Amino acid sequence: MVAKTNRTRGRESTPSGSRPEGLRWSIEQRLGFIEERLFWLGAVNRTDLVRRFGVSMSQASGDIARYLAREAPGVSYDKSAKRYVAAEAFRPVLAAPSAARFLGELRLVDIGILSADDTMLGSVPPFDAAPVPERRIDAFVLRAVVRAVRERAALDMLYQSMSRPEPARRAIEPHALAHDGFRWHARAFDRESREFRDFVLGRLSKPKTAGPAKSAPVDDEDWHSFVELVIAPHPGLTAAQSRAIAIDYGIRGGSAKLRIRRALLFYALRRLGLDVAGDVRPANEQHIVLVNRAEVEAARGRPVQT
Repeated sequence: MVAKTNRTRGRESTPSGSRPEGLRWSIEQRLGFIEERLFWLGAVNRTDLVRRFGVSMSQASGDIARYLAREAPGVSYDKSAKRYVAAEAFRPVLAAPSAARFLGELRLVDIGILSADDTMLGSVPPFDAAPVPERRIDAFVLRAVVRAVRERAALDMLYQSMSRPEPARRAIEPHALAHDGFRWHARAFDRESREFRDFVLGRLSKPKTAGPAKSAPVDDEDWHSFVELVIAPHPGLTAAQSRAIAIDYGIRGGSAKLRIRRALLFYALRRLGLDVAGDVRPANEQHIVLVNRAEVEAARGRPVQT
């Protein structure tokens, strides 16, 4: 997922959330592009804007002049290259730079949701990613689930559970969507078991409306309850390795806290490799440990996956 920043895609935001100087969104988008190019690529010229947005050379000149009027430090004009360059002293003035957003766009390009031309920079550096099996979800199934959530309706659907050899009809009342790090689920009340459960969207098919929902989302205690995971670098790491892992996981003062819905606890522990005791794997494989394991195990209570 792309991380949220102070600027929505292609738009700058002020602390108050209003557009500075009443700028049109198209202008804001181009000013943001100028700043992103200066920060990430170190240079920008009029041709970059013309190619990215299809504006005229005069409009591109005006946009660059508008950005320069904001007096971002460290920007100068290279006459020989005919472009504006950013020195080490350059600091963005429209929004704080976001590594998560930059890498998030690369991820979207990798999975085919975004083209390189549609990224904020209009181009991407050479990159690759470890392949992940494509989990196809029927758009009509997803639409039915989203509509049921919005309208508080029930659905009669065919579902392939791993506890049954063949798919079977299930009447469910969805109230939310959830992602476990690999797959999307419908969080729903299951009329058969009389419990709130997770239903993998890719295993749902042939949806039919089944009248109004009779359950109340507020009664899904696992969804509305939160658990804190207290993580720390593995004690078997060297001091230098421990410092590196602390930076990697955002750990300060020896530990960090991750707040997670109890309904997603099973998935979070598995994805972080914390579903087993810290001494099961060597430190060079299991970089972090769960400090409050007893508390978390108590919170798990009952199974959360069908």
